[in-house]
Amino acid sequence: MLTWRMVIVGLFHCCIRTGVAHQSKALFPAASRIKRGLDTVVNPTFLNSFDDVHLLFEILMSGVHFEANGSFSVKDAELASLRKTKNLNLICEEIIPKNLSDILRLISDLSDHTGHLHQDDFERTLLTLVYTAQQLAESSAKDQRDVWAESFVSLYKAIKKDLTD
Repeated sequence: MLTWRMVIVGLFHCCIRTGVAHQSKALFPAASRIKRGLDTVVNPTFLNSFDDVHLLFEILMSGVHFEANGSFSVKDAELASLRKTKNLNLICEEIIPKNLSDILRLISDLSDHTGHLHQDDFERTLLTLVYTAQQLAESSAKDQRDVWAESFVSLYKAIKKDLTD
């Protein structure tokens, strides 16, 4: 009888450890590799208050551009000069995935994710959606456009799922 209890406890322990390890998988592994000299930024986020949400909306509406070399720029010079925009710059240049295979990995991880996204993961997923939209608009070949469009729709669905669940 004692051995059966030990087997059951062992199985529960394995199931719990597997579940915790699966849930704690980083959606944006580049966030833990940041080693820049910006005011001790360990895991940079942009959105810390409701005013930051308005600022992000204003920045996105004024226009942003992702260069082919990976750099990020805000078209409005006044908004680009804000200290808060430097964090956004760091997130967009260093953390969000830029190549299609990394974006597809993110989409796969998002589809496996249970529960709500953490605020920083939601923010980075949204910025990845913006990057994907720009790549879709700039793609000239039909097959490239189709892949970027599928990625865009999948990211949109992940964000919508997070907001509605």
